[in-house]
Amino acid sequence: MSQLIYNPFDREMHPPYLSPEYKSTLLRAPSQPLVVVKQSLSELSGPVFGDTNVGPLDHDLTKNARRNGEPLGERIVVHGKVTDENGRPVPFTLIEIWQANAAGRYVHKVDQHDAPLDPNFLGAGRVLTDAEGNYKFYTIKPGAYPWGNHHNAWRPNHIHFSLFGPNITTRLVTQMYFPGDPLLQYDPIFLGVPPKGRDLLISTFDLDITEPAFALGYRFDFVLRGSKATPFETV
Repeated sequence: MSQLIYNPFDREMHPPYLSPEYKSTLLRAPSQPLVVVKQSLSELSGPVFGDTNVGPLDHDLTKNARRNGEPLGERIVVHGKVTDENGRPVPFTLIEIWQANAAGRYVHKVDQHDAPLDPNFLGAGRVLTDAEGNYKFYTIKPGAYPWGNHHNAWRPNHIHFSLFGPNITTRLVTQMYFPGDPLLQYDPIFLGVPPKGRDLLISTFDLDITEPAFALGYRFDFVLRGSKATPFETV
């Protein structure tokens, strides 16, 4: 059996490691050229997840932390498909998400933003793609929040995604944005992605997945590797 070799990612699609307008990259970007390591079995094999890794409510952020009532905010459904660079579905891979609540605050001790926490919303979940590479989350639309990168800096509404893919070369951490957000044009993280890749980070409104009188639907697909790969999060 021939060994599968993954193509390098497109530098015109993905953000550079150093993006001066995004100030924390000045501290953590590599100072020396990266060394390309020849692919071996360790790069071409990956984790195997089963049903025991994911709980029955892990995909539903409106329920997985509920204590005394419904979480506050606009309910949404986020769904899509994960494929490889050849368009084949990636089944049974783990997707994790984390996000701010509707007021723009994370459940994390570092986040001291003057906005309320929601006792019924943790802001984290996970799911396995099905046999056709499909996934679906129920959650609350996250709020914008100030982040101190520059004067009057606010992050657009976004959800963080982590995908493991079939092996280490397809590991992806990225962010999903929402269509029509006026803050996108001011956000150094989003603008750190080359123009060719920016639209791939914006979800699309999906009336077909919208649930009547309950939640608006958004579609966000992922491509792992290749010329149409979903851009990774600026690091």
